[in-house]
Amino acid sequence: MTDLSLSPAARTVTATVNGEIIAESTKAQILKEGAYAPMYYFPKADVRMDALAASDKSTLCPHKGTASYWTINAGGRTAENSAWAYETPPTGLEAMAGHIAFYPFVVKFEEK
Repeated sequence: MTDLSLSPAARTVTATVNGEIIAESTKAQILKEGAYAPMYYFPKADVRMDALAASDKSTLCPHKGTASYWTINAGGRTAENSAWAYETPPTGLEAMAGHIAFYPFVVKFEEK
């Protein structure tokens, strides 16, 4: 297995698309995976699901399981398959269940 760790973010994390908030949470998780940049995962309850449209896309990661995707429609932008979640993550990553992540080239993150 690749080097994976999941931990709570220390502060409130906000996710915006062109200045429009699509997620804000005091309960975000940070996934660290090998040499990749850390990734925020937001509880669905803290995500503006009205700004997301479910996609038919899914992918399989041998370390995290199957991901489902959403298209983001916010801030005057449509970004296909730019949000995803692992609904049934493996042992050790259970805290990812019910959380959504966003591509950082679409969404700007801020900790405050």
